[in-house]
Amino acid sequence: MMALLRPRSTKNLFYVLTLLEIVGTLALMLYALLGEFGNLVNLPGKRIGFYNFCLWNDTAGELLCLGNEQLQEMGINLLQMALARVCVYSCLVFIMFHLVYVLFVNYTGQREGWKINLIIPFIEIIILSAGLVMFLLQTLQWINLSDFNGGFLALLGTCALLLLQILTVTVYLSWAKLRYI
Repeated sequence: MMALLRPRSTKNLFYVLTLLEIVGTLALMLYALLGEFGNLVNLPGKRIGFYNFCLWNDTAGELLCLGNEQLQEMGINLLQMALARVCVYSCLVFIMFHLVYVLFVNYTGQREGWKINLIIPFIEIIILSAGLVMFLLQTLQWINLSDFNGGFLALLGTCALLLLQILTVTVYLSWAKLRYI
């Protein structure tokens, strides 16, 4: 299939695919962290996210958001929660940087820049996965699998798109190596 495509159109295909994957990743991250306000669970009886930890209080008959002291009494490590928040939100910053970098590499025509386009998604997926794992380790005893909302699914979709970006850039680098040898 690749042999049938002209070299210039193949290069543009990889560029457009990578660009679409990054834009999709950015859209999913913006939805999860801004559209859902970082809440991974948002039910009438509980709201759990990077900035909220609210559980239903039967006595008051309403959702009660817990403060740091109550969270520590429940065994939640506030340092890990803060680190999880930093990891997930910094991944959003890396994705925005990556989008600009891909545009720059294509504009300047630097073939060597594509190697960095392979490294950046690796960094993003490691940071995002670490943040999610730290968050889930601290909160999983209060969350059922069916409780997760679209924000959590968007973060999982982000991980999938990051893996797809890695695959796309790897295939491009292999193609370019064969083409320019």
